[in-house]
Amino acid sequence: MAMTQERTQISLLRRDRQLRPDLFLIIPYLILTGLGLVMIYSASAPRLEALGISPTREVEQQAAFVLIGIMAFGIVSLIDTRIVRWWVPITYIASIGTLIMVLSPLGTVVKGAQRWIQFGPVRFQPAEIAKLAVILALAALLSAAARPMKWHRVVQAVALVALPSVLIFLQPDLGTMLTFGFIAGVMIFVAGATWRQMAALIVSGIIGTVGVFQVGAIKAYQITRLTAFLDETGDVLGAQYNQYQSQIAIGTGGLFGKGLFQGTQTNLRFVPEQSSDFIFTAVGEQLGFVGSLLVIVLFGIIIWRVLVAAANARDRFGQLVATGIAALLGFHVFVNIGMTIRVMPVTGLPLPFMSSGGTVFVAMSVALGLAHSVWMRRSPLPGEIQSEAL
Repeated sequence: MAMTQERTQISLLRRDRQLRPDLFLIIPYLILTGLGLVMIYSASAPRLEALGISPTREVEQQAAFVLIGIMAFGIVSLIDTRIVRWWVPITYIASIGTLIMVLSPLGTVVKGAQRWIQFGPVRFQPAEIAKLAVILALAALLSAAARPMKWHRVVQAVALVALPSVLIFLQPDLGTMLTFGFIAGVMIFVAGATWRQMAALIVSGIIGTVGVFQVGAIKAYQITRLTAFLDETGDVLGAQYNQYQSQIAIGTGGLFGKGLFQGTQTNLRFVPEQSSDFIFTAVGEQLGFVGSLLVIVLFGIIIWRVLVAAANARDRFGQLVATGIAALLGFHVFVNIGMTIRVMPVTGLPLPFMSSGGTVFVAMSVALGLAHSVWMRRSPLPGEIQSEAL
């Protein structure tokens, strides 16, 4: 009788928790999204006006994707991750298929990189979807791993990530390839890899990286982009131009910034790709250190809540999905902001929820929705995770 009553209480608790969204995750997400639209407008309007185009065109396009992304976040939040797990093989295979399509004549070349597929007026970037597909595939594979992890499972995980990584490398898109490596390392470690296995992965990664450079697979301009930020006396009109102008924009913002739409670097279009890769410079110049700190704090809250979801997940699959999403967000935020203040190389990774780009916004929103789903269906007993070892 007592056991039946306890099970009923746990069932009611689980049902009650499913109906309660995590406002500490949703509110920062919406604030960053709204701020991103304002920054995209401020960064793109002067350039569009100079071209004789409506100054609101880019922000209107982004707003459409924002609506789609927010709806996707809400819908995915309502889907149980156990249902999502059934679709993992199809998602992964479809992702590989689109990455192959990018490298075919169907792919679109923009600024020397073949990363997009054109659908009428809309460009779709499969690499952004591939990040989520890899997280789901790794979570499905590693959730069945025993603790400590067996070597064959580590090899399987590496092979699973290697295929899309090679396709991404051929585009070329080094930033996304590095993202895959970071996500895989974090998820394999959390899944129960030993220190010896992690050391072997790190050493293998270093040897592989050196080998790629030695055989000339990395082009000269890519090496220049990856190393330019280390050269304090380099050509500020050449490879270092983007980061040099970025530093000026952020530095002149001071404590409270110059005010919305008052940034000279932004208004005079000195910072290239400012509405996308370098959107954080618009924040730094117009809102200053205080505004920049607020953005970083909001990202910190989101990543913290995703990690809380991972810690309270009902099963290992949900735990690993949330862990992978936290790694994805953390890597993007660190690298993107780092490259604007010249502590990281320019890799082309956008700032989640703020940079212009429809595919990345929708993909990141879906990823956050999955993490939110894990939280809403968290275990009623803290620390209790259902076993999935096979």
